Amino acid sequence: MTVLLAHTPHASAEAAFESALEQAIFRDTDLVLVNATKGETLVDPKYATDEALTEFSQRAAGRGVGLSIERPVDADIAAAVLTVAGRYDTDLIVLGVRHRSAVGKFLLGSVAQRIILDADCPVLAVKADTIGAVG
Repeated sequence: MTVLLAHTPHASAEAAFESALEQAIFRDTDLVLVNATKGETLVDPKYATDEALTEFSQRAAGRGVGLSIERPVDADIAAAVLTVAGRYDTDLIVLGVRHRSAVGKFLLGSVAQRIILDADCPVLAVKADTIGAVG
């Protein structure tokens, strides 16, 4: 059993990683970080850098949590995350969420929504830290 973090480098990524790490510690289990890409471009801003992943590994190790990293290339990001979750017999999926316009959701779909609705385990949706935010 494990905690899985569906990671995309955006505003809520740090809060999601911290929450996933805390859940792994609480559950006394390992953490799997899934950073998927569609593979449509040579440089995908949704694909984490090797340096960022190394930092996550070091931070997890420093808190006594084993971290595995999966980087699938799949046209269906939600399906890729859920496939990895099934392979690891995941207890909890953690993902960062952000606001999107109604048009953006309609045109692009919502990976987070699909994961939340289709996962076979609980999903923890984490927003970016809003301390100091205006409005």
